[in-house]
Amino acid sequence: MSIEPQLKKLPDTPGVYIFKNAKGEVVYVGKATSLKRRVSSYWHGRRAGFRPIEQMIEEVGHIETRKTGTVIEALILEAALIKKYWPRYNVVQRDDKSFLYVGVTRDMFPRVVLVRGLDAERGKARQKIFAHIFGPFTSARSLRTALDIMRKIFSWSDCAPLVSGKRPRACFYEHLGLCPGVCTGKITAQEYRKIIRRFVLFFQGKRSALIKQMRVDMARAARVEDFEAAARLRNQLTSLEHIQDIALIQREDGHGFVDSFARKTSGNTLRGMPFYRIEAYDISNISGTSAVGSMTVFENGVSAKQEYRKFKIKTVEGANDVAMMREVLLRRFQHPEWRFPDLVVIDGG
Repeated sequence: MSIEPQLKKLPDTPGVYIFKNAKGEVVYVGKATSLKRRVSSYWHGRRAGFRPIEQMIEEVGHIETRKTGTVIEALILEAALIKKYWPRYNVVQRDDKSFLYVGVTRDMFPRVVLVRGLDAERGKARQKIFAHIFGPFTSARSLRTALDIMRKIFSWSDCAPLVSGKRPRACFYEHLGLCPGVCTGKITAQEYRKIIRRFVLFFQGKRSALIKQMRVDMARAARVEDFEAAARLRNQLTSLEHIQDIALIQREDGHGFVDSFARKTSGNTLRGMPFYRIEAYDISNISGTSAVGSMTVFENGVSAKQEYRKFKIKTVEGANDVAMMREVLLRRFQHPEWRFPDLVVIDGG
């Protein structure tokens, strides 16, 4: 079947697309805010002439799509399908440790953590630590954005539970409303595990079942006149039914394997260049105070400690590493008497 008729039938909705070759083998899986725009871009977009794209689409004989209600659900479904098929063009130019997974620990108060591929797949060790593992996710940026959105709906804890006899002290995330109070003893392990179960259901792709269960829980809470719990569930339901994944739409990544290919091959250009002097920069501060920028120098592969410099930040107030780095670099390049670097490395935090 020709590709053009398939492109015309694509829906303008969020979802996942699956490219298959003439044998019916899955060669690539991707997510989209608009299946119509994203999939068409492979044949008609600005990257259509890019060699890795051409190489892949030459193999594509059939396009399959699965619509989702939100971009976050598309992200989760994409990860599940990549795990199922391990398509060649999703893993080309990647090693397993470059993929991210979401892990839910087996603690009394389970934590939601990000895990690199090698750690997530270590058999028995993984089973001892994690009750659930979701992934692989190809885009760390999209995954972190999705988790930020989900945490505003189902707040979870990163901190240790309150120890009996100790004075309660709220963590940073509790002040933001992103921790339900594990550190201050405001929530029991049983109540907290209900939150985590809802999070797990969502990441299992069972949004409809989750919403149905939460409605039952809300009605039960209202029936026993636990109006605070009922109101909390009502707010969570509203958020869940109207997820605002604008951040994911605005940040939606380019063609995943192309970006990975570009990151890998960019090193080839650097390897061909002569670097005599390398300067590395970092910012250190304590909650935005006593800020200092440091410059370390390597010449001909050896640290040149006599060339190291320290810059006390003069023009920036508060914790703004980007503005501080700008000041440091501007001041550094006002010194023409210092040898010009062949390569500048910046610690992005």
